Amino acid sequence: MKAVGSMVLALGLLGAATLPSLASAAQVVAGVTFDDRCEVAGQSLVLNGAGLRTKLILKVYAVALYLPGRDRNPGAVLAQPGPKSIHITMLRDVRGRDLSEALVKGMVANLSPRELVALQSRLDDLHATLMSAGDAKKGDVIQLDYLPGSGAHIVLGGQPLGKDIPGEDFYQGLLKIWIGEKVSDKDLKADLLGLSSR
Repeated sequence: MKAVGSMVLALGLLGAATLPSLASAAQVVAGVTFDDRCEVAGQSLVLNGAGLRTKLILKVYAVALYLPGRDRNPGAVLAQPGPKSIHITMLRDVRGRDLSEALVKGMVANLSPRELVALQSRLDDLHATLMSAGDAKKGDVIQLDYLPGSGAHIVLGGQPLGKDIPGEDFYQGLLKIWIGEKVSDKDLKADLLGLSSR
């Protein structure tokens, strides 16, 4: 009886030890490893999902979404308070203008006319900030962080780009590029929301 009890205890401890790794594992996408956690504004964020952005048959970039808590519902993700982060690793060289225009176009496609009017000047700021970085090279890492009270904080290779773009509404618009209703890549949306069975 004592031996059985010891075995049950050992199995319980083993299960407890392996549970965190199952719940929060790093992900590898096209050779890019995204850690299970990152820190933004002094808060630890968890990896919600990661995937690959392709255009035709070309691999453009690997991307990951980090949140205060995991969620599969896009509306709930957008409504989560606190810092958030999108990590992009370029898998090929892309002209700065092409990257900027693709992101702005993806954002505009998911905005209502009223939202577009409210965000237009900040969209212009996003375009100018991305253009100031020049062309994106294979291996470049771009972070789009949301800092509460400050706004969208854009980082390239560990160096901040331009000034933070204010407004939680603006960052929600950024997230909609990948998890909005009119995304250009539904498989990638599913990956970032942790819904993919691939």
